[in-house]
Amino acid sequence: MTASRPAHIAMVNIPAPGHVHPSLEVMRELVARGHRVTYAVPEEYAEVVRSVGAEVRPYVSTLPTEDDPAAWGSEMIDHLDLFLDDAIQALPQIADAYAGDEPDLVLYDIGAYPAPVLAHRWGVPAVQLSPTAVAWEGYEQDEAVQQMRAALRSSPRGVAYYERFRGWLGEHGLNGTDPDDFIGRPRRSVVLIPRALQPHADRVDEDVYTFTGTCQGERGHQGEWKRPVEAQRVALVSLGSTFTNQPAFYRTCLAAFGDLAGWHVVLQIGKHVDEAELTADGPLPGNVEVHRWVPQLRILQQADLFVTHAGMGGSQEGLACGVPMIAAPQAVDQFANADALVGLGVARRVDTDTVTPEALRQAATDLTTDPAVRDRLAALQAETARAGGTRQAADVVEAELTR
Repeated sequence: MTASRPAHIAMVNIPAPGHVHPSLEVMRELVARGHRVTYAVPEEYAEVVRSVGAEVRPYVSTLPTEDDPAAWGSEMIDHLDLFLDDAIQALPQIADAYAGDEPDLVLYDIGAYPAPVLAHRWGVPAVQLSPTAVAWEGYEQDEAVQQMRAALRSSPRGVAYYERFRGWLGEHGLNGTDPDDFIGRPRRSVVLIPRALQPHADRVDEDVYTFTGTCQGERGHQGEWKRPVEAQRVALVSLGSTFTNQPAFYRTCLAAFGDLAGWHVVLQIGKHVDEAELTADGPLPGNVEVHRWVPQLRILQQADLFVTHAGMGGSQEGLACGVPMIAAPQAVDQFANADALVGLGVARRVDTDTVTPEALRQAATDLTTDPAVRDRLAALQAETARAGGTRQAADVVEAELTR
């Protein structure tokens, strides 16, 4: 599908790799179709945004970065307050960045609260880009959701949060808007994940939500990696970019796969672990390469096993590359993602604090030798490819331009 004319499309995002990177190929596709794409994001993501042909509109965010994951706090209300605080201070920055150059349509990440507010002010359509699972019909009636919301709405901090959120929305012409609906019930949404990872996918409103599968692109800008010719099997161990301070778990992985005949291990340790901590139990095995960061997609395209924290980005990349996974969830949605992967028959779930080297080796053997796992991964790969990816996402956006 092609829009009737080139348009100015504004994307608004938060400073988090799991939110920025899934959107990039959609931006590249829209630019290729002749649209002018501007992208509001903090400066640290400017280079990668420009690489897909979008113009950067930088703003300053107050959200914690991957350098200090503890700053997110430990309770849900901690997270909610941080997002609302950031939205309130970011909105005037983003509004000023677009003064006199208002877009024809606004795209926004699920955490970018200022975007739909500004779309309302400008009188233009807004489309959410969700890098994770979305609400289904009956979500609000789920017992666990009701209990969580009741506890939040009755707590002093929760009461203050909702009062402040409603007041902020009212200041910008959205009187009577429920904050939970504002965040979780968009008018239109493109869901940048495989349908297989969506809970209760059969109960998701298809008039609102369109699943595109993985929009990962080639990501050549992240670097290259070549599988050693002598490696019979390759395992990638990565806990993402934030919750990586797990030296004991890394040592367990080294004990499980280090010097294991035929195996080559790529271990990403992130920013917080001293490499010396890995050798507390002995020298680094010869079949292991250790990096603070790796071109994950390039490695997964050549890997036989993925030991992952089961973030949504890594989970869908594993599925798209047909790689069985050992899921070691750390926080937020990772536990649900890990259970979903297990339910799909392509993963085993472990606890980083209690898993043994023997258990890891057994899980690896089971996953890489079971033909049923191989067949299920092949089916999921095909299903993800049929979802349409970046082209489907861009078609949805262009359809909104012609409404």
